[in-house]
Amino acid sequence: MLRSLALAGVCVMLAGFALSPPVPSLSLSERLAAPGGTSPLVPTERIDALLAQLPHQQGSVAGTDGVALHWVAFDPGDYRLDYRYLGKGQQFPEFSMEASSPATSDIAPRGTVILLHGWMMDGGSLLPWALELAQNGYRTIALDLRNHGRSGHAPSGYGTREGEDVVAALQALKAEGRISGPVHLLGVSYGAATAIFAARELGPQLRSVVAMESFDNAGQAIRTMVPHMLSRPPERLSDYLALPLARWQYGGSGLDDAIAATDRKLGIDLDRVDVGQALAQVPACVLLVHGRDDEHIPVSQGRALAAAAPHARYLEVAGEDHLTLPMRLDRLSGVINHWFAESGDNAHCPAVDAAAV
Repeated sequence: MLRSLALAGVCVMLAGFALSPPVPSLSLSERLAAPGGTSPLVPTERIDALLAQLPHQQGSVAGTDGVALHWVAFDPGDYRLDYRYLGKGQQFPEFSMEASSPATSDIAPRGTVILLHGWMMDGGSLLPWALELAQNGYRTIALDLRNHGRSGHAPSGYGTREGEDVVAALQALKAEGRISGPVHLLGVSYGAATAIFAARELGPQLRSVVAMESFDNAGQAIRTMVPHMLSRPPERLSDYLALPLARWQYGGSGLDDAIAATDRKLGIDLDRVDVGQALAQVPACVLLVHGRDDEHIPVSQGRALAAAAPHARYLEVAGEDHLTLPMRLDRLSGVINHWFAESGDNAHCPAVDAAAV
């Protein structure tokens, strides 16, 4: 029986690095240091309802610092995925999705794709990509990063500590026999930076990476993202008080003070979380994808990443922003499936046809 999931107005669940305006009871430094679970915009009940109707496995493995990392896996099969991007709604883009249990199982995977979500999201937020790639022959494993979803809590690392978690999780999943064939990573925003840090550590164990909407430098990303989020017009009654207060509190030196406070909480220097430097040391094939209209993590950061690693491929997608790009399976699935299928070592990375999107 065909089951369907209509996910309208939840693009933030895929975008990953957006913040709600801070309010007096929750300082910006506290929000930056720990996301506090999963965004209320993620339709967790609907995702769980669809998962209950589809064959999958789930469990938990240990990351670094002993943090428990929750995962959900799909084996290859024809899920009869019907994904439709519906365009921008009043507040957020919209899409619908239908899927059903495959008629057959026991299909040998052509490889394994580890999916890494964005800030305040969880692995379930990448369900469309998990099913799309499973339909194309891959075993897909979506991780909840530390401090997100059903995983445990430990100090955030803006991709650095999370990347170490991915390495530990991959080793544990291999030991359990859950990794088959070449390994690929697909990350979105915060998860894209995580994928790049993990790829540096994994070295030749990894075949390829797709990094959508990654930031180049964590401190700089916060300095561009927060003012953009605070510049939006009020949408709820509470915004009329919260937004002016936040603009006053984090204008001028207030944002730098919040970043410095976050540094102290986490024991890291966010201005030294350099994704480009890590990318330059990744031996695997890396495809960077960035929306040209991105105002959360401006396209200049995507271009800076590409300049830091000439061996990486860079795809800039016109007409898409930080929220819409990860939802555009209709534009990106062909390119990404081709990338995973054709990637060899970094001397044999496939060309990317920008005209294909």
